[in-house]
Amino acid sequence: MFNCKSVAGAFLVAAFSLAPALAQKVTVVTPYLAQPGTQMFVEGFKAEADGMGWDANIVDTAGDVAAVISRIEDAVTQNVDAIVINVDPEQIAAGLEAAKQAGIPVIGMDSGASPLLVTNVTSNGYAMAAETSVYVANRIKGKGNVVMFVFDPFPPVQIRGVIADAVFANFPDIKVIDRVTPDVQDGGIADSRAKMEAILAANPEPGSIAAVWAAWDQPGLGALQAIEAAGREAEGIVIVGIDANPQARDAIAAGGNFEASVAQDFVGIGKATAAVVSRAINGEEIREDVIYVPTVLVTKTNVEQ
Repeated sequence: MFNCKSVAGAFLVAAFSLAPALAQKVTVVTPYLAQPGTQMFVEGFKAEADGMGWDANIVDTAGDVAAVISRIEDAVTQNVDAIVINVDPEQIAAGLEAAKQAGIPVIGMDSGASPLLVTNVTSNGYAMAAETSVYVANRIKGKGNVVMFVFDPFPPVQIRGVIADAVFANFPDIKVIDRVTPDVQDGGIADSRAKMEAILAANPEPGSIAAVWAAWDQPGLGALQAIEAAGREAEGIVIVGIDANPQARDAIAAGGNFEASVAQDFVGIGKATAAVVSRAINGEEIREDVIYVPTVLVTKTNVEQ
């Protein structure tokens, strides 16, 4: 005879074994979603997350770094499986501590190294800054006035400025006449243009500015607009950036003042971050404090590749 309780139990076991596992919940928090690079980070991450069936929530605090802390605390309250940040970890330590106390791994996506992060996935800012600043020094033959656009509040960009400072300081005949931190709430182009217009007005003589070194593309594009609007493009002011975003690539291809940038694999960084999140969720020990994704210098010779 059949044992009804045994049969019912078997059906329950089978039902539970066939039920889909709950999707892993991952929250990505950034104040920089207005930046094209961050948009591509998120694009790459989201593509991988969707492929793994995760419930990925993208949170943009629209330039408000302090708000990242409360958004991380929200994610902790929601008991997510992992958190990804794209912001200076030193400025959001309270949020990271909350995640640590809850046992939730936090991974940096082009953020900065911190003991409170599992790791940080990024490009090698030291190498990118060295490559572009040396490019400038060589193009102006080690002599002339240089304008720098920097952003020290964000570690990946702050690193670039430090290295460029060191490179230019090693050339006795190169003088950094201005070290500008633009407003980045609108992406950085408009304010960089305004600041470059003021610098051009203060240095009206042809040849008084040899180059513009920008720690990322938007300030370089703003500087390009200012130079062209002032009718000073024929002076041969060399502009370089970092990121090689579509606008920068177009400017390089046009063969004007904007000559070079470094292509970061933004989508690749997002995908690599998702891979690290997967490892962390599965309990794997991740030993590297920083994981670098390769880059390439882009000039007119290879911009179409």
